[in-house]
Amino acid sequence: MIPERPLEVLKAIVQDYIQSNEPVGSKSLVERHSFGVSAATIRNDMAILEEEELIAAPHTSSGRVPTDKGYRLFVDRLNEVKPISNAERAAIEGFLSKSSDLDETLSQTARLLSQLTNEIALVQYPSLGKASVRHIELIAIDEKRLLLMLITDSGRIQQHVMEVASGYEATAVEKLRNFLNDKVAGKPLSQVNKTLRSSKDEIAGPLQALANTVIPEVALLVDANSQEKILLAGTSNLAKRQGEFPGSISPVLEAIEEQVVLLKLISEMQADQHGVSLRIGRENTVDALLNTSVLVSGYENQGSEVAKVGVIGPTRMDYSSNIGAVRAVARYLTQSLGGL
Repeated sequence: MIPERPLEVLKAIVQDYIQSNEPVGSKSLVERHSFGVSAATIRNDMAILEEEELIAAPHTSSGRVPTDKGYRLFVDRLNEVKPISNAERAAIEGFLSKSSDLDETLSQTARLLSQLTNEIALVQYPSLGKASVRHIELIAIDEKRLLLMLITDSGRIQQHVMEVASGYEATAVEKLRNFLNDKVAGKPLSQVNKTLRSSKDEIAGPLQALANTVIPEVALLVDANSQEKILLAGTSNLAKRQGEFPGSISPVLEAIEEQVVLLKLISEMQADQHGVSLRIGRENTVDALLNTSVLVSGYENQGSEVAKVGVIGPTRMDYSSNIGAVRAVARYLTQSLGGL
């Protein structure tokens, strides 16, 4: 078991290294922190930490840097997460209050989180299995065009302008709208296409021609919802810190842009005691991300988690501030979806 003072030394090393990006030596620790002991005693504490593989010497200098294991112990022992400032809180509320639909809300969220953390921000779209139809709307534009809108309970609004070559009657539009909502409103998106296919035989007469045009378009909008997707913002933040990655930063950027890779990674991540999920360095299962930390938190709609929001950056990231920012943005995103 590691004594308490070496653990406090580890905390100081992590904090100083995050701030300076320079290896931390015993002399600077004594000067910057009130340990009340000599530099020789601090060197003994550092030797204990090095033996436990919590810190390492990057080269021949006397300074040390945290290892992945050291960062993990530091995060696990965090007593407090840095809260967002009043200015940041106002910025979040201002950003998200301007959003009118899910696409805009998630896009705003990604940009905002990247600005708050100076990391790459990721926002996952709610998955197909967790969204249901709130309403289907049909609106006449002119005598041969209709606006079709699919609105889900996750707040997503999708729309498509359709050409109806043979034209249509206003009463037929109203009847078809009522029919569609009677069949699928409240149903999970995963059941919509099957329900509509089995219900087509119930439509007859003049309504049938219009239904033959509209129902395939509804199916296309449902299929668009079924494609799991992640929005990214702030990739330039990572590029500015490419010196913190051995070799080239290209494999990291390529892995981040692989939607399937990211979706699999974050789906495996479960919340810890801070209400977030964090993979540090070699805890990541993706080889290209072994020098990064991935931090995510779930956001909810109607009381259930629907997807995740978070950041990706070098292992030398400000964990306390980033955990606070990700948690706050997830909370505000949940509130924002409740109002859509």
